[in-house]
Formats: sequence, C-alpha cells, structure tokens
Amino acid sequence: MKKQYILGLILLCGGLFSCSSGVKNQADFDVIPLPQEVQTASAGDFVLSNNTVIAYPKGNDAMKRNAEFLAEYIKEQTGKNVQLTDEIPSSGAIVLSLGLDNANKEAYHLEVTKQQITITGATEAGVFYGIQTLRKTMPVAEGDVLFPSTVVNDYPRFSYRGVHLDVSRHFFPADSIKRFIDMLALHNINRFHWHLTDDQGWRIEIKKRPELTTIGSKRAGTVIARNSGEYDNVEYGGFYTQEEARDIVKYAQERFITVVPEIDLPGHMQAALAAYPYLGCTGGPYEVWKQWGISDDVLCAGNDETLKFIEDVLGEIVDIFPSEYIHVGGDECPKVRWQKCPKCQARIKALGIKADDKHTAEQKLQSYIIGYAEKFLNSKGRKIIGWDEILEGELSPTATVMSWRGSEGGIEAAKLGNDAIMTPASHLYFDYYQTIDTENEPLAIGGYVSVERVYSYEPVDQSLTADEAKHIIGVQANLWTEYIPTYSQLEYMELPRLAALSEVQWTLPAKKNYDNFLQRLPQLISIYDLKGYNYAKHVFNVKAEYITDYVDNSIKVVLSAIGNSPIYYTLDGSEPTEKSQQYSDTLSLKESCILKAITIRNNKKSDVLTEKIDFNKATAKPLTLLQPINEKYKFNGEYTLVDGLSGTPNYRTGRWIAFYKNDMEAVVDLKQETSIHKAWVRTYVEIGEEILDVRSISVLASDDGKTFKELKTEDFPPVTSKDKNGIYTHELEFNSVNTRYVKIIAKPEYKIPAWHWGNGRPAFIFVDEIGIE
Repeated sequence: MKKQYILGLILLCGGLFSCSSGVKNQADFDVIPLPQEVQTASAGDFVLSNNTVIAYPKGNDAMKRNAEFLAEYIKEQTGKNVQLTDEIPSSGAIVLSLGLDNANKEAYHLEVTKQQITITGATEAGVFYGIQTLRKTMPVAEGDVLFPSTVVNDYPRFSYRGVHLDVSRHFFPADSIKRFIDMLALHNINRFHWHLTDDQGWRIEIKKRPELTTIGSKRAGTVIARNSGEYDNVEYGGFYTQEEARDIVKYAQERFITVVPEIDLPGHMQAALAAYPYLGCTGGPYEVWKQWGISDDVLCAGNDETLKFIEDVLGEIVDIFPSEYIHVGGDECPKVRWQKCPKCQARIKALGIKADDKHTAEQKLQSYIIGYAEKFLNSKGRKIIGWDEILEGELSPTATVMSWRGSEGGIEAAKLGNDAIMTPASHLYFDYYQTIDTENEPLAIGGYVSVERVYSYEPVDQSLTADEAKHIIGVQANLWTEYIPTYSQLEYMELPRLAALSEVQWTLPAKKNYDNFLQRLPQLISIYDLKGYNYAKHVFNVKAEYITDYVDNSIKVVLSAIGNSPIYYTLDGSEPTEKSQQYSDTLSLKESCILKAITIRNNKKSDVLTEKIDFNKATAKPLTLLQPINEKYKFNGEYTLVDGLSGTPNYRTGRWIAFYKNDMEAVVDLKQETSIHKAWVRTYVEIGEEILDVRSISVLASDDGKTFKELKTEDFPPVTSKDKNGIYTHELEFNSVNTRYVKIIAKPEYKIPAWHWGNGRPAFIFVDEIGIE
C-alpha cells in the first residue's frame, strides 16, 4: 500500500505539479511534426536543471542566436534560466553543432545521453529544427526535465513548406506579422508567402509610385457580410513601410523563414488603378474596391506604361525581399476589358498572337505580361511563382506553379518539367470553415476544411513518375482574409490546422496516422496555451461517424474522442451530462432522433455534438444510381442521399453530392411492397458558383425494378438574377400506390441563362437527401 502511494505521488508530481527536489517532469518525443526516425537508447537519461548550459560554436552568430532561442523556450516552459557558452563542457550541456553529413540541408541528428544532449545539423537551419523538436518534447511545467535516452534522425520531406497570408482585404500591423512568423517557426514552416496587394488595398510602400499607398492603401468602406450591397462607410487602410518590411524579413530570416512577397498582376489591381487610372483599359475613374470578389478592371496589357509600372514595382520589391522567388499572382484575371480595348487588341496583333484550341488570344496576352515580369525578375537573379492560371498560354521552363484550383495544375506543371507547389483549395484553404456547425462559427467565406481533411492530403499524385514527382517541391496553406478582420480570428482559423499541415509538409507519408496525430496534439496545444494562441477546439469535441447499413436498414453511429475520454449521450434532444448514458459501443438507429453527445477531458466538458437524424421510407434502404456523381464532389457516395442527415448551407461539407452534365437518377429498393404517396428532393443553390436548382423532378414506381411507371413529374422555372441562394426542398405528391422500387430523377440546368457570368455552360445540382413517404 505504501509503495502504491509513493508511485502515485511521483506520477502526480511529474504530470501536474512541480514538486520538491528529486521529482522531474518527463520529456516526450511524440511531437508534431513527427520526426522520420526516433529510437530509444540505453545511454542514460539527461536531466535539464539549473546547472544545464547550452553550448554553441565560437564565432558563429547564427548558432548563437539558435542557442538564445533554445534558452528562451526553456525559460518559458520550465522556468529554468540556462546559461550560454561557446566552450563545450564535458557534461551537463545541450550542445549545438554543425557537420552532419546529409544532402538535405535542413536535416539534424539529436541524441540524448546521461552527460548531454547534442543537436547536430547539416546547416544552422537543421540545428534550428532540432531545437524545435526538443522544445516540443518539454512539458509546460516548472521544474527539472528528464529526457529519456533517445536518438532522433530527422529531415523534412519537402524543401518548400509554406503558409500564405493575405493582408490586402484586412491589414495586420508589423508586430502581428512577427507573432505569425513565430507561430510558423513552431510548426517547422520555412516560407511565408505574403500577399501584399489586391483590389481592396495596396499594402507595401513603393517609393517611385507613392500614390500606391497614399491612395491605393485606403478604401472608403467595406462591404457588410457576403457582398450584401451594404457598406460600413468607415475608411479602412494600412501599409508597411519599406523599413518595416525589411525588419520583418530579417526577423523571419533569423528563424530560417524566407518571406516570399506577392504582387498580384495583371488582375486584382483595382487598388493600383485607383492610384494610377491611366494604367487601366478604360481610364477610370476607379476606387479601391469596397466589395469582395474579382474586379473586371485589370492592368491594360496594351499600354507601355503598364510595363514601366511593373518594372518600377518589382524593381523595389527585389530590393526589399532577398527571396529567390517573387510571386506575381497571375490568377483570376478577367479578359472582358482586353477584348474591347483597342490598345490590347493592337498588342495582340503586333505580337502575332493567335487563338488556338486550348487558349484564347487574350489568355496568351496574359502570358506575355507574366513573361515580361518574369524576364525582368530573371535579370535581377530571381525566379517567379504564379498561381496555376499561368499555365494558360506559354509557360516558361523556369516558372514555378502554385496549384490552387485542385491538384491538376501541379500535376500538369510537373509533367511539363516545371516545379510546383501544391496548395489546393479543397484541402489547404484555411479561410474555409473548420466544422460543419457553421452557425456557431465566425463568418467565413464558405467551404469546409477540417483538421482531418488537411491531414489527409497527399501532395504527390500517383500518376507522376519518379522524375516528375521531384518537381513537387512543396506544400502550402492559404489564408484569404475577406472575413478575418482581427488577428485573434486569424489565429483561430490557422490553429490547429497548422499542426496537421506541418506533418503533411515534413513527415514521410508511411509514418503518418491521423489517430496517432490526435494523441500527440495535446502536447503541442500546451504550447499554444502558453503563448496565448487563439485556437479552434473542434478536434477535442466528440467525433461522430455515420454509416448507412442498408442490410438491416439502420444508421450506425460510431462516437470517439481524443485520448479515449468518456462520452455521454442522449437521443431525445436533452442536454447530456456525466449522468447521461455513457457510450460504449456503436449505436444502431432505426427511427428519427436528436443525438447529443459530450466528452469530459481534464474535468472540462466539450462542446455538445448535436445531430438530427430523420427517417423516412427511403432512409437506409438499398439505393442504386443510374447516372454518376461528379468525381470532385463525390464525398461519401450515393448513400449520402438516404443517410438521414441534413446538409448545411455549405456544399463542401461532405453532406452534399453533386451531379454535373447528367441527371441524378436514383432507384430506391423499399425491400417490400410499400404504400407511398409523396417523394421529395432537397437541393442546395449557390448561384454565383454555378450551382443552380433543378429544372424538373420525376417519380416513377416499379414492382420488379425493371419496368417503371411514371407517378408524377414537375417542372421548375430557370433561375433568375433575383433568386436567392440556400436550401430548397421539392415535394411531389401523387395518388397512393403500392410498390417496391421507386425511381427519382432530378434534371439540372443544362444551359446556364444568358444573364449569368457562366452563361451557356451546364450547371451543377447538389443534393443531400431524397425522401419517400
């Protein structure tokens, strides 16, 4: 009994409190991102105490700075004031050194023995990442730290590990940018892609073009919500002086982060046109755009003054930013002004540009502008990165493509022999919602990218050969800030998705495991708490997986929580407590209910998981689709239509599946002759994104599943400019019949109306559920 008491006291002191002499906090090498190789050893354990010193090579300023970072981390997390020295003692030291023989310049070797901890890097950057690993092993608790005897051999999978931040839509001062850079360093990220200009504001001082900031950095107001047509009429502005930008570059360099600036051209330039209207095709007047979206007003590609403007701006950009790469945007550039502009058409003629089967003359004109910027940057010893639209036209062999509209652009670039950085919106746009419970989230642009979805991303497509795969040089997440007005919200949108991203960027895929990642996450979260980061906590809530079992016609519900913390649930809509039914095994539901569940971790209740599950005669019945789901929006497949779950106003959550260029044609097997009198289809409409409502629905019945008789067809009018986005339920009632098989056909808009910007193209239809009564 006495032995058990002492053991319990030791465990309590080691985990939660800093007890008196002899009791130590335990370091844990289960960190994020997971190193490539971690081996336990038998060379004795090292104790970090007040007597520990950090040794670094004499005369190496970068290594001294590394030592200072480590000392700062130790002080923050343990309260220990360790000393620095450029003399290597025989014991009791953390020794930082160079000389690791590894072709990967960011590789490091970390070894723990009883006498010392050594971090040896291929370069100073490698040592820095070894320090980040050591930092993340330490608990956030005052007292000595015991490091178990361990050997770590580690290096990053990708050389470009980036995060993008838009400061045009909303501006964040220099101190906030530095805090952001510190956050990147914690996650082993080495590129900060700084989106400095756009239609809604120019944010970097250009001395040759002062009006870019005196005029272009200020907008007269900001649209309320999602382009509501209402504005707050409050002037909004801000920009970085060149001195501030250089200071930020230096701050990032000290943390082995390269700042990659972006001047987005020739589109997204309305703020610049407000300052210099003669650079536009119409001559203006222009204003710094107060709304979100894509402006038709772009730089005039036929105006020689545009070329001089590009040189003036990029000439100063390369002077401020030493990055090898300069990002020139190249995305979302409407060609409507160029099509009507005499100067642009004259340029097309002078250059001998001809349209072909793949590209219009105006698309090739954009390639000319991008090529002009690239040649200028090449003359300064720099290279360009552009969004994947730069593939439209002639692509220079030295250009790097940033693939955002999916992975296809990166795959195409790699097959052409160009380097590519993978940043698909589907997995790596951090301005998208993190949860399907959007009602309780701050307003976001839409979409759905959960921590799990980020973690699931594999950047190297299987279609690439080994040589082509070498051109996938990196991975990046993007944060656009239309709906992120404060820095605190910025952190909320980034964390903990940055943790998932860091493992995609760093760790080899064979070592990745999402469940294991979740078990390691709380250790990293303790540093978030220490730093005061505002992070999203959805991953700590109860997670539910819904499985449609068409054999016994039930919805199976599997609940889980990090660390196997206890889960309590109700099915009657009441609020669960620790006195509610405790979850122990898969739930099997056969009737409508409201599921609510919580978990309790460290004596704290999670947010309540709430799910309304509605049964009708089609729910959990066998279903066959006679026409395909669109591959891009297939999600959980056909049984999405009969899983009893409602979709939210967000078509990317996985609750909606899409049909494109074909009908939805679903056959439900009711498994026995059943009386029916009504059927319904629930759709989602997002008019601006070419997701329109159905044009007709038909219901047919059959006794044998082969020969069907029509019960009811209803046609619906085409969409108009006055129609609203949202969720629509279309019910068709008919005389009662007894039948076993029911076919429901929903036809899309095959030709978008002329008033719509996508006129003439087929529209998507999105459906989350069909029902039969």
